Amino acid sequence: MLKNKTGEQIPKVTIKTQENNQWIDINTDDIFSKKTVVVFSLPGAYTPTCSSSHLPRYNELANTFKENGVDEIVCVSVNDTFVMNAWKQTQESENIFMLPDGNTDFTKAMGMLVNKSDLGFGDRSWRYSMLVKNGIIEKMFIEAEVEGDPFEVSDADTMLNYINKDARIADTAVMFSKDGCAYCDKAIELFNEHNTLVEQIKIGKDITSKSLRAVSGKDTTPQIFIGGQYIGGADELAQYFKNKKG
Repeated sequence: MLKNKTGEQIPKVTIKTQENNQWIDINTDDIFSKKTVVVFSLPGAYTPTCSSSHLPRYNELANTFKENGVDEIVCVSVNDTFVMNAWKQTQESENIFMLPDGNTDFTKAMGMLVNKSDLGFGDRSWRYSMLVKNGIIEKMFIEAEVEGDPFEVSDADTMLNYINKDARIADTAVMFSKDGCAYCDKAIELFNEHNTLVEQIKIGKDITSKSLRAVSGKDTTPQIFIGGQYIGGADELAQYFKNKKG
């Protein structure tokens, strides 16, 4: 039986990390003291649900969490620091602090260590999320203890809804761009100014101008889509944000 530790202190654990080829010991006090932190823990880096849904959505909503009082978002997994660093880079999850629990110290202290030897994983973390304020766990969302790898309540949207059910979530944006495009750079500046996360699709080997013309009817860059709506180029994006503000 997994224990819900709502109301308890975060375990005091030292984590081995590596940054810029230097070993750095990080204590949980460094992460949680005098801060509001959202934590989500998952079975393993590069695993399907973790890579396709769990991690990306927290990264996508990072600015929204910050607008609602969250200082840091932490991803915990029973993997070493090299794996977690590589996964962060692969996923382009620059908004997430990766906590590599390779020795299982944190997960064990949280009472969330489970055995997944049937999958060849050995001991791993159960999937859960929690809101921690100044080192005290205010709320935990623990996936149901059923067979498999349930993913129903530890997601980013459930956590955000708990923090503020009226939180405004920015529309998802996609931009077709290419290297050396000044208007693409202008569009990125606009997205940054308005705290809107955008995924760039670079025109190149796999995506061609022909593909872009088939999608948008034009082959110039950038071509921008927000929330399923075709916006156009950089000038149209500026007008879009102006209209939203007005």
